[in-house]
Amino acid sequence: MKTLVLGGNGKTGRKVAERLQSHNADIRIGSRSASPAFDWEDTSTWNAALEGVDQVYVSYQPDLAAPGATARIGSFTKAAADAGVTKLVLLSGRGEEEAQECEQIVMASGLDWTIVRASFFNQNFSESFLVDAVAAGYVMLPVGGMREPFIDTDDIADVAVAALTDGKHSRKVYEVTGPRLMTFGEAVQEIAKATDRNIVYQEITPEEYVAVLKKYHVPADIISLLKYLFTEVLDGRNEYLSGGVEDALGRKPTDFSEFVRKTALTGIWSQPA
Repeated sequence: MKTLVLGGNGKTGRKVAERLQSHNADIRIGSRSASPAFDWEDTSTWNAALEGVDQVYVSYQPDLAAPGATARIGSFTKAAADAGVTKLVLLSGRGEEEAQECEQIVMASGLDWTIVRASFFNQNFSESFLVDAVAAGYVMLPVGGMREPFIDTDDIADVAVAALTDGKHSRKVYEVTGPRLMTFGEAVQEIAKATDRNIVYQEITPEEYVAVLKKYHVPADIISLLKYLFTEVLDGRNEYLSGGVEDALGRKPTDFSEFVRKTALTGIWSQPA
């Protein structure tokens, strides 16, 4: 089985690729820097990337809630089927109507499938848009007492690889979360304690958040996506735990504290980039 790993240099795709390689699997990285290249925005790159591929790990950038994502997932699913792909493993998001539309496209494709529907990543604090704010000691977000079951991308990768290597996971939806609910403020304070630093968390209005992002020249489409995620998806609708990790792997998911302990040792939160 040859596996195309889309987003193979990203937070989850990188780990999926590493795990498949450790199984001596035949893989192809799907990214703009790979050869053959794959670019979600350039459909002319898709056929070469899909040639000879049996299954695909589908991680859409920047997010399935982004404008145009549903249409691209539909087009890609058809292209995959036409190329002879037999299975798709889709990374999806909890509480996103657009993501669930993409899930339905994959489920109705006639291909084998597994859906990995994930909560907010732990690694957004260490590898993504929150890392500089945490390192600077001042995190401002338009979310207050809402609690989220943060999920570790190692767990996501483990579930995805299980789905790609064992047929028993076919046609299943695994909703994966961490083992406990936390506010963003509580998460930041766990990082502060582990790094022995004073890191302030402040709830701000959506309008103030947009103004901050504009000040730092964040692209308009990313601003729109972040505002949507924090004001609609993270509105309390996902304030519950799901057992997808245990259902798929037979073990508990990684606790946020364990993620913080290991990440603090890297020094990534010691000073702002």
